[in-house]
Amino acid sequence: MAGALVAFLAGRCVTRGWTRLEVRGESMLPALREGDWLIARKTTEATAQVFAPGDIVVARDPRDGRPIIKRVEWSDASYVSLLGDNFAASRDSRQFGPLEAGAIESVVVFRYWPPGRIGRVR
Repeated sequence: MAGALVAFLAGRCVTRGWTRLEVRGESMLPALREGDWLIARKTTEATAQVFAPGDIVVARDPRDGRPIIKRVEWSDASYVSLLGDNFAASRDSRQFGPLEAGAIESVVVFRYWPPGRIGRVR
């Protein structure tokens, strides 16, 4: 029953400027594990912001366009530097440099799966 409620609520979020995504890989261990399902608030030009160090965000790897989930190391009005928590397994700004702030697609706010790890993400 609780699983159905969580799935319903996650589905509703997607229609209201939010997105769902699954963690793949080990670059954000220990904060995020492969198989975690997250809710992220989409960013747009209208909601552009300076991201706070520690925010977990979604962007596209500038080298191959794949989505990446990383933590903000620093940001200003124009650029954002992203790092994975697990340096040994992360492709991040150490390899491709800072990204333009507009390249951030969403900010992760909540983990809704698996049940034992449900809660706010920070």
